[in-house]
Amino acid sequence: MTSDGAVAPLIEVEGITKRFPGVLALDQVRFILRPGEVHSLVGENGAGKSTLMKVLGGIHQPDGGTIRLSGEETTIRDPLDAQSKGISIIHQELNLMPDLTVAQNIFFGREQYNGIRFNLSPSKMSRATDELLERVGLNLDPDAMVGDLTVATQQMVEIAKALSFNAKVLIMDEPTAALTERETEALFAVMDDFVTEDTAIVYISHRMNEIKRVSDTVTVMRDGQWIATTPAEELTVDNIIEQMVGRRIESNIRPTPLDGDPETVLKVENLSTKDLLRNVSFELRRGEILGFAGLVGAGRTETARALIGADPHTSGTIEVGGRQVRIASPEQAVEHSIAYLSEDRKRYGLLLEKDLVENTALPSYRAWARGIVVDDSKAASTTDTYVGRLRVKTPSINQLARNLSGGNQQKVVIGKWLARDCDILIFDEPTRGIDVGAKDEIYDLLNSLAAQGKSIIVISSEIPEVLRLAHRIVVMWEGRVTGTLTNEEATQNSIMALATGQTTEQIKESK
Repeated sequence: MTSDGAVAPLIEVEGITKRFPGVLALDQVRFILRPGEVHSLVGENGAGKSTLMKVLGGIHQPDGGTIRLSGEETTIRDPLDAQSKGISIIHQELNLMPDLTVAQNIFFGREQYNGIRFNLSPSKMSRATDELLERVGLNLDPDAMVGDLTVATQQMVEIAKALSFNAKVLIMDEPTAALTERETEALFAVMDDFVTEDTAIVYISHRMNEIKRVSDTVTVMRDGQWIATTPAEELTVDNIIEQMVGRRIESNIRPTPLDGDPETVLKVENLSTKDLLRNVSFELRRGEILGFAGLVGAGRTETARALIGADPHTSGTIEVGGRQVRIASPEQAVEHSIAYLSEDRKRYGLLLEKDLVENTALPSYRAWARGIVVDDSKAASTTDTYVGRLRVKTPSINQLARNLSGGNQQKVVIGKWLARDCDILIFDEPTRGIDVGAKDEIYDLLNSLAAQGKSIIVISSEIPEVLRLAHRIVVMWEGRVTGTLTNEEATQNSIMALATGQTTEQIKESK
C-alpha cells in the first residue's frame, strides 16, 4: 500500500541510467508496472528495452536512479536476488542446456531430494515438471533431452521454467518469435492464467497485432529514453509505430511492376526431396523480388536449402542464366552467384564472437587472398564501405557481431553477400525479430538491390510483408506449389486460400 491507501505498483523505476563503453543505453528512464496488468514495452532494436529488463533482472547494475518493489526502494544485486524478489525473465535468447533433460533444465540448481542431502528424487522433479508443462499446454516427456526439441518447444520449456519460480512479475522478451499460431494461442492462455490481482507481466514484442491483443498498458522507448505510457485501448498500431520510430511509416505500399520482359536468371523445375518437396517449379527474373508464402511446414525453407545444395534433392533440374547446373553444396551455389541468408542468422549467418570485418569478408577471403595471405586492408575497407552503405549502427568495424541489435546483425549478413557480389539473393524470414523501423530500412534495401539488377527471393511468414515486397508470389502447401500470383492479383485472402491447399482454379471457381 502507498501512503494514501492505494495499492503500490509491483515495480516502479525512476531516473534509471545505464552506460556502456561509448553508449548511453538508458537515459533517465521511468517505468511503472501495476498488479493485474500486462504491460507491453515496445521500441526499435537498441531502444533500451532489454537493457531495462536486465537491470530489473539483476544482470546489469544501473549507474543511477531508483527501483521500488511493492513500494519499497531496493537494490537487485544479481539474477538470483531478482528471482528471490519475485521477478522471473524469459529471455529472447534461450537459456537452456541441450544435454540435460527437460526436468533437469527446469530445476537446475534447485534439484529436489528424497529428504536426504545428495539423494536426488527424479520422480519428484518429473511430477513437478509434468504439472508445469500442463500449464503451458505442452504434452512432453520430462525426461526428453532439450537438445532434441524444436526451437518452439524449447521456448515453451523456457516459459515453464520461469513459472516454476512462483514469480509475481513475469518478464517475456519476444516469447512468440519461434512459435506457431497454435503455440502462440497456448502462450496467451498461460498469460491469462498467470495474471491476477497480485501478479503482472511485462511483454516485449515487435509484433504489433500481439501488442494490441494482450496489453492493458503500453510504454514506448526510443534511443534509451522513455517516450510515453498509454492505456492500450487508446492506441492504434499506427500510433505505437509512430511513437517508436519518431516518424510515420506507410503500411499499404505495393511494389512497382517490372518494366518490359526481364530475362529469367533462375529456373527450377520439378524439384523434389525424399521427405517433403514434390515437383516444385518456379522462375526468377532479373531485378525481380519473388515472394514465397505458406504456413509453417509448407516447404519454403526446404526449397531454398535444396536449391543451394544444403539438403539433397532426389529429382528436378536447376538452370542459372539459361544453363543447367548441378548444385550439391552451398559453396557450389555461391560459385553460381547464389547466396542464401538463413532465417536463423545467429546460427547460420554470423560468427557471433568475431568482428564485423571477419563476418563481412568470410565469403570473399578466397577471392581476396594473395596466395595464402589474406589482404586485411581490402577486408577492412570493404567492411567500412558496407557498414556505411547499409547504415549499420556500430561504434566501429571491430565490434563483435553479437553486440549488435537484430536489425544491424541482419545488415551485416546482407553486407557480406553484397561484398561477394552474388546476383541471386535468397532471404529467409529477413525481418524476423526486427523492429518496425529496421524493417522499413530492410525493405528499402531489398527494393534498391532489385533496382540495381539483383534477383531476390523472399521467404516470409508475414503476408503483408510479401505483399509489400514481391512482384510475384509463389504459395506452397505440404511441399508443393499450389499457385503463383502476381502482386496485382494477390490479396491476403487469396494467399491464405492457396496456403491451406486450394488451387488457383478452385479459388477462381469460388468467386
